[in-house]
Amino acid sequence: MTARAHRNLSLVAMKSPGRAAAVDDASVEAVVREVLAAVRDRGDAAVAEYAAKFDKSQRDGFEVSQAERAAALEELDPQTREDTEFAIDNVRRFAEAQRATLQPLEVEVMPGVHLGHRVIPVERVGCYVPGGRYPLLSAPIMTIVPAKVAGVDEVVAALPPNAHPAMVAGCHLSGADRIFRIGGAQAIAAMAFGTESVPRVDKIVGPGNAFVNEAKRQVFGAVGIDQLAGPSEIYVLADETGDAEMIATDLLAQAEHDPRTRVGLITTSRALAEATLAEVERQLGDLPTAATAGQAWRDSGEIVVAADEATMIAYSEEIA
Repeated sequence: MTARAHRNLSLVAMKSPGRAAAVDDASVEAVVREVLAAVRDRGDAAVAEYAAKFDKSQRDGFEVSQAERAAALEELDPQTREDTEFAIDNVRRFAEAQRATLQPLEVEVMPGVHLGHRVIPVERVGCYVPGGRYPLLSAPIMTIVPAKVAGVDEVVAALPPNAHPAMVAGCHLSGADRIFRIGGAQAIAAMAFGTESVPRVDKIVGPGNAFVNEAKRQVFGAVGIDQLAGPSEIYVLADETGDAEMIATDLLAQAEHDPRTRVGLITTSRALAEATLAEVERQLGDLPTAATAGQAWRDSGEIVVAADEATMIAYSEEIA
């Protein structure tokens, strides 16, 4: 427990980050630049080399066959499939409503002069689907389904070679026309430039780690991208009425995404801070994803007691 001032804010740190879990941006940029150049120049051969180097994959061929799709669906438990199809239906219905608002327009602003716009889907989209640690079925749903609703001719999905079979099933159920077992910067390069196996796409969407994010940044211009995702993070603000068990669950649910995830609780209640700290440690003891969540908690987790609500809010704004 450490009392400290942060930009004239009175705070007591019940748990501070263990270290700055920063990524060497220059190193990431250099590695990605090398990967992009190699894949652009040597295609599938370079993709295979990086798959072996980074993912320890010796897979023969990158594309997921129809037999593999069927096997992944067979392996998916009935409840997960039902939940996935329920989510897909909801996302599809919302995307259809969004699309209905995008109407062509033409106005004759003066005799013979017509101004307007048309909304035309791109021909091919690449959806990057992370899945190197745990199956996150929201990823294929939130990228593939909107692309299909938009009328994209061909939706290509790429996911790491070691991704859980449920992710293949998720891509299939979401409507991916082609699925490739390629991860990381090499997947972004393959979709951006095209290889012997992977078609070149017009736009790349989907989240990923620092290398995927940097790869999207570097290929932007050659292809379109959605946005550059920041690191996963969550901060909970609570007073004495907060529930320690629920807060700890929320923190760990985000921490398990990535060992660099930043999570924390800012509260006006020392009792809640102490209870949440104990509850996080208790839940880590039972959590299947404790290796990742625990590292994120040790390196980047914090619990801070603020003097009052105004201080609590001010500190959260400093973090943001």
